[in-house]
Amino acid sequence: MFAANMRSSDDLIDSHIHFWDPARLHYEWLEAIPALRRPFAPTAVQTGRHDVAGYVFVQADCRADEAWAEVSWVGELARDHPILGLVAYAGLHQGAAARAELERLAAHPLVVGVRRLLQGEPDSLLISERLAAGVGLLAEFDLTFDACVTHAQLPAVTRLAARCPDVTIVLDHLGKPDVAGGRLDPWRADLAALAGRPNVVCKLSGLTTEADHRTWTPAVLRPYLAHALECFGAERCLVGSDWPVATLATSYERWFDVVLEFLADVPAPEREAILSGNAARVYRLAR
Repeated sequence: MFAANMRSSDDLIDSHIHFWDPARLHYEWLEAIPALRRPFAPTAVQTGRHDVAGYVFVQADCRADEAWAEVSWVGELARDHPILGLVAYAGLHQGAAARAELERLAAHPLVVGVRRLLQGEPDSLLISERLAAGVGLLAEFDLTFDACVTHAQLPAVTRLAARCPDVTIVLDHLGKPDVAGGRLDPWRADLAALAGRPNVVCKLSGLTTEADHRTWTPAVLRPYLAHALECFGAERCLVGSDWPVATLATSYERWFDVVLEFLADVPAPEREAILSGNAARVYRLAR
């Protein structure tokens, strides 16, 4: 049972989860993280006390030429597991040339959005006409764009959101603030500026891996969660686990314990929107 100050998560949708199998597809980034260089499947998710209604799978950055194979594999997993939607990779940096790829993805019944990782990419890509053209195409296919960036890249995402007003942009992991360094600024101002774009929503996810993996506490994370909620409001915040990346710093159960405790005093309708309703709306999930 939950502690007295926590609420039931009976209608919780995890809007950010990954699955992978290095024996099936190639993930170059896993070579640097031995703890994650093994299969992670839906059967390995230990939700603990949390009754999760379903997941939104987010592309796990396999090799670009294997992206469709990842979509097909996750589609197979969804037959036996509550994967409600899939955010796939697409080469949006190619601009108009990405159209054929998007047509194929949009025809897949599980695909609800696209992510082309921007974290670590040069500013020249983030502000390029080609990327804006590729992201802009998503509106034609009713697909969202997941923006995975670091805090220093937030101004570029704000500019991208302004150039693509008809596309819903989903900010992953609160823009990855420097939690380990205890820095709130200029992240606070940059996040507020991004929230000024009405087509942007924010995932409350990924904070523990930005913190000190061994010593973080809920109190360390709370200022970042509170600022995101203040900026975006309950109607534009979603929750996600970022499992299994988050296992570097937390368990699935403990992360959602933190989120639910943070939301304990939020009015029930707003809390329910953050925990499930917004994910269902943003990603157009069949429930």
